[in-house]
Amino acid sequence: MVGVDGYEVEAINLGGRQRLRVSRLVGGRRYFIACCRTPAEVAAHVDLADLVEVTDFSAYRRL
Repeated sequence: MVGVDGYEVEAINLGGRQRLRVSRLVGGRRYFIACCRTPAEVAAHVDLADLVEVTDFSAYRRL
């Protein structure tokens, strides 16, 4: 999911446990912000209402 000001939240598997990684794209570089266990922890860094899901349609062919 992406938000305003270059923030991105993605689900990752870290040490066999699911986590939410928060990062930010600034000037073409991605910076790690936090590794969170819950959406409440993510909300400390990003306004959850600003996040939108991004879907990659490049894998679909036009008929």
